[in-house]
Amino acid sequence: MWEIDELDLDAYLERIRHSWVTPSADGLRSLHRAHVLAIPFENLDVVLGTHPGIGLDAIQAKLVRRQRGGYCYEHALLFGAALERLGFQVERRVARVQPHKSGPRTHALLKVGVDGQEFLADVGFGAGQLYPTPLKDGVVVDQGGWDHRLTVDGDVWTLSKRTPDGWIPQHASNDEPVRPIDYEVYHHYVSTHPDSPFTGRPVVMRVADGVIRRLIGDELTTEYADGRSTHRVVPAEELPAALATLDVHLSDEEVDRLRLL
Repeated sequence: MWEIDELDLDAYLERIRHSWVTPSADGLRSLHRAHVLAIPFENLDVVLGTHPGIGLDAIQAKLVRRQRGGYCYEHALLFGAALERLGFQVERRVARVQPHKSGPRTHALLKVGVDGQEFLADVGFGAGQLYPTPLKDGVVVDQGGWDHRLTVDGDVWTLSKRTPDGWIPQHASNDEPVRPIDYEVYHHYVSTHPDSPFTGRPVVMRVADGVIRRLIGDELTTEYADGRSTHRVVPAEELPAALATLDVHLSDEEVDRLRLL
């Protein structure tokens, strides 16, 4: 159903610079971190109107062979296929973003079973999760310097981030089954609707230990785990260099079109 046999697993592992592993909690943690560090979160094909879709062939052509990034559906489907091919138990999920507000139920993530444990694997939530989160009520995971907590109410698991203003919900999910057509519907909304946060301006995000970098529109923000941050507007002529620092490389034609947005 999820086309996992179409994945070139060796090419994917080379892309994230990781060796083959046998299923284990440590292996999941290592793969999750490697994926997030190697493959950017970005929506540039959406804003350029050239998104190839979320079939696994299109995803690996873009994220693996072209070494581009993508957003949650691309990340989750690619990572989920790799995990299944390696022998992990994988379930696709959908989460409601900012559940304490009016956020849509459009975020793709995974539930992964291994070593008698279950984890949320969330490689495509912007600049958020370096590591999988054990599916346990109240668990707190240090995500590169930013604490995230998972809590459960009934069958709904809410992931929150610690901020100076307290714990802020990031998304909420449950075990409702997801089919490929569901992701296609959500992807269509997120990639085309004028109210989507990804259709009107470039969004590129990177997370590493102690630092988060975001390009939103023409504003580049660097946030540090110790509370420091910097902000600057990126002039049009500096756009290719700014994207390169975020591990995104576009053709000259793509850059020219992006500058016109």
